[in-house]
Amino acid sequence: MPDHAISSHPAVQEQLDRLWSLSPGADILGLERITLLLERLGNPHLRLPPVFHVAGTNGKGSTCAFLRAALEAHGYKVHVYTSPHLVRFNERIRLAGHLIEDDALAEGLRDVLDHAEDLGASFFEVTTALAFRLFADIPADACVIEVGLGGRLDATNVIAGPAACGIAQLGLDHQSFLGHELAGIAREKAAIAKPGTPILTQRYSPSIAQVVANEVEKRGGICTAQGEAWDIAPYRGKVHYRDVAGRLDLLEPVLAGSHQLSNMGLAIAMLRHQNMVPVSDAALKAASHWAQWPARLQRLDPGPLLAAIDPDRPVWLDGGHNPAAGAALAAHFEKALAPGERMTVLIGMLANKDAAGFLEPLWPMIGALHSVPVEGHAHHDGTVFAALASERELPHSHHATLAEGMAAIVAAGGDNPILLTGSLYLTGEVLSANGQAPV
Repeated sequence: MPDHAISSHPAVQEQLDRLWSLSPGADILGLERITLLLERLGNPHLRLPPVFHVAGTNGKGSTCAFLRAALEAHGYKVHVYTSPHLVRFNERIRLAGHLIEDDALAEGLRDVLDHAEDLGASFFEVTTALAFRLFADIPADACVIEVGLGGRLDATNVIAGPAACGIAQLGLDHQSFLGHELAGIAREKAAIAKPGTPILTQRYSPSIAQVVANEVEKRGGICTAQGEAWDIAPYRGKVHYRDVAGRLDLLEPVLAGSHQLSNMGLAIAMLRHQNMVPVSDAALKAASHWAQWPARLQRLDPGPLLAAIDPDRPVWLDGGHNPAAGAALAAHFEKALAPGERMTVLIGMLANKDAAGFLEPLWPMIGALHSVPVEGHAHHDGTVFAALASERELPHSHHATLAEGMAAIVAAGGDNPILLTGSLYLTGEVLSANGQAPV
């Protein structure tokens, strides 16, 4: 799906423009093009450091953040590939602990595009090939790689023999690619399983867990599920993780939201059920406070966008955009809000996302709704949110820009919490405007 990536670096922008001129402009799932492109590049995906490969509808990025935190706490150098970016394209590729520099990005894109001109490769396929080539050529101890979309036909699924795979929360999203049945989505994501490789999963309903287990078995993987082979739970201000190797007492994760417990647990389980990259218990414990993952229940710092808002007024940022993400946000704010307190919500959402499904669990916590466009993308217009708010007799205002929306919230007064949400692209705009671009 187009994300209209732009760069302030002229050489990077030149290659991004070139990429869009060559790309089909949409995701066309399949492994044929990425396989051909990687062959032309010398098959770098077969020379990667040990890989931790993570799929899921929600939570896969947070799981990657916990994996990276634990591995780096142990002292390892780690390559990381995630998507999408929030502010800068460079965020997608982290080389041995550092975001890729502009010069290296421009040179790398130029070379990969030289090999891809006649393939009709997508934006994501070219980016994946670039990441794999860099990961193979630059020394590191491990790779953390996030699935882009689905699993079975995702460009990252050319990886052979990873150290461990993981599947985070499952839900409905990208239905035009993955279908409208949760069982089918689960099957697609479980298809990242590889022969003899442990694949760790979160807790699912019995029927979905069986679908996942069947697909993993079919592909020769070793399915290791939460609630059976491993588990994690809060207890008296701490977090207890357990598996056959024993128990770990952990601190609660610095990433907000009760759902982050399972994401942290999944990362720890992936590390404890593999033998390619040993990780100490001390490093696993450090991950809870070392992990960073912007725009996922992030409390914003004072900055230019929030200059007119009282610093004591909580402003939360979250890129959630599907019903499962809405439910996770609702679970957090049910506990975080004072009795009877309601949030002011500013939302922008892509046109192909389920706005009603996302907002449904949040309505009891919303006092006023503001909507804005998602610049550069097909998005729901204000009439969609106006109709949804009207059904619940809540005030709604639509604004032409993010800045106008924030100004309207300030003008309305109050000290209740603010939630900015609905799209990772919108959160990137927020972080950029507030001077908090990821580093």
